[in-house]
Amino acid sequence: MGVTAVLLLIVAKIWQKLGSIALLDIEFTSGAFLLGIGVAGGIIVASSIIYRLWPAYRRSADAYLELVIKPLIWPDLIWLGLLPGLSEELLFRGVMLPALGLDLTAVIFSSLLFGILHLSGRQQWPYVVWATVVGFALGYSAWMTGNLLVPIVAHILTNLVSSSLWKAGKAVEISSSR
Repeated sequence: MGVTAVLLLIVAKIWQKLGSIALLDIEFTSGAFLLGIGVAGGIIVASSIIYRLWPAYRRSADAYLELVIKPLIWPDLIWLGLLPGLSEELLFRGVMLPALGLDLTAVIFSSLLFGILHLSGRQQWPYVVWATVVGFALGYSAWMTGNLLVPIVAHILTNLVSSSLWKAGKAVEISSSR
């Protein structure tokens, strides 16, 4: 996770320098924080509903999260929120959106690439579809507000809350099966 975050940061900084791309603004306002929290809440609720209703997504998400979250201890989930939330947002929304024109086409294209980043095997296509939708929500929030803080807050909170809920749910499954 740390290595991937560093690689994404390096790619973002190289692309930014070589392309002379101005990073999307980061404005620390209460409105941006609240909007980020709202976007995260929407993503978390939608993910919970899709997890319950779409068996292929549930299997795909469980396989992905088993790989990523199961080996982590609870305090590590903070890093799972922070590292991808910062590095992925810097690359996909902070640099890529302005580089591609900061329009709906840029949001769609960056969302597709964001989804593909979450591909870890052929069976993971439902998770990739969901990651693409999440990427669109994050990209759209960045495009509409012009503030990278909104998707950063949303991404960090989504990762932190979703991973905590998944880990807690698996802990309950294990203890109830004993």
